[in-house]
Amino acid sequence: MKLASRYAAPLSMLLVAGGASAQDAQQYGPNPSLPEPQRGLLPDMTVPEPAEWGDQQPTVPEGYTITAIATDLKVPRQTLVLPNGDILVAEGSGGSAPPLKPKDFIAGVIKARGTTSVESGDRLTLLRDSDGDGAFEEQTVFAENLNAPYGLALVDNNLFVANQDALVRFDYEEGQTQANGPPEEVTKLPSEINHHWTKALTASADGRFLYVGIGSNSNITERGMAAEVNRAEVWQIDAETGAHKPYATGLRNPTALTIHPETDELWAVVNERDELGPNLVPDYLTSVQEGGFYGWPYSYWGQNVDPRVRPQDPEKVESTIVPDYSLGSHVAPLGLAFSTPEVGDDFAEGVFIGEHGSWNRADPVGYKVVFVPFSNGQPDGDPIDFVSGFLTDDSRTRGRPVGVTVAPDGAVIIADDLTNAVWRVTPDEANTPQATDEAESAAPEEESATSGEPAASEDEADTASDEATTSA
Repeated sequence: MKLASRYAAPLSMLLVAGGASAQDAQQYGPNPSLPEPQRGLLPDMTVPEPAEWGDQQPTVPEGYTITAIATDLKVPRQTLVLPNGDILVAEGSGGSAPPLKPKDFIAGVIKARGTTSVESGDRLTLLRDSDGDGAFEEQTVFAENLNAPYGLALVDNNLFVANQDALVRFDYEEGQTQANGPPEEVTKLPSEINHHWTKALTASADGRFLYVGIGSNSNITERGMAAEVNRAEVWQIDAETGAHKPYATGLRNPTALTIHPETDELWAVVNERDELGPNLVPDYLTSVQEGGFYGWPYSYWGQNVDPRVRPQDPEKVESTIVPDYSLGSHVAPLGLAFSTPEVGDDFAEGVFIGEHGSWNRADPVGYKVVFVPFSNGQPDGDPIDFVSGFLTDDSRTRGRPVGVTVAPDGAVIIADDLTNAVWRVTPDEANTPQATDEAESAAPEEESATSGEPAASEDEADTASDEATTSA
């Protein structure tokens, strides 16, 4: 913390180039506004100072309640809801990339201001609500001595964990509270340098394949292309044999993966490149096509060429797939989960995304969980704040959302690696599908409120409405 303060004054003088505009461009959806690149001596670097919650809690929509079901964890990243309702939490922090230039050292100092001082857990913690009151009073270490675990997936009786260096497997039986020994290695994962260390994980709908997101080893190939072999990819791994292949490439840092519950398509959120200005490049949500190339490092958001990359590859640029949905630049999405009707009508169809928050712009963005509505299997509409209040009015931060999971009962589970807590958001009873169905079935036939006569027909009601509008 003292080191960070030491660099505060020099940074304020150096960061005059590329400052955020007073009004950021609209960047949500399939057609974001992309300004001209801005490049200076240093990019803007601002991480909100941590703040205590005190008697505050995150803000959720009306009709929902949020509760911290676990605290004092050791850097919780991702969660998995098990068939019996237990929740597994992957705890840890990885990465070992040395700084290349003075700006990398300064960026590391700035980033550290917004991270926890708690030691990496390198473990899985199990949370259990034995009496069903929502308190999750039991907390046990399920497995320890892991290596920065991040992605989690359960296929039948196989619990898969994506450490920063390998995909491993535990035997699992429902109700188990502790692993039966160390895990079995399924396959090694790229871990040399590990500029982006997180390894996102999900399983195909039939459980045959596992998908692992592997981030790049640099912002924009500063370490050379040799360091990027098997990087900026999503791997497809045979769950039984460990055999793997690149499923999609050119995704700079795919930090969360999930399967669409109706189409069985693979979806991802991706952290895009830095140092092109406060409104470049948008982080995004996208379906992931087998064999698809998504631009990194040569271009962004389709065929927008990044002039910093040498040599260029025009054929790659031409083949680049445009992502489905922009989330805005530098929001740092790290969590992704499709919703279910049990969450409530307003959030029944779409995805929840945990936005860890920016470090590389003057005005902080992200630091919340958003909901992106879907229609016919595609994003449809602007993102809606679902859990906010992590960022204070004076631009400090009480927490930083990471993984998001939707439980069968409609609860939304959120890992927070600054608070070192797991939050649980639940719909109030009146907001559940069952309550809505019961209310509709219990409703009497429509009658006049004063005379008991049958209600006016739709045509009569429309006429009355037109007359009222005319008289107004």
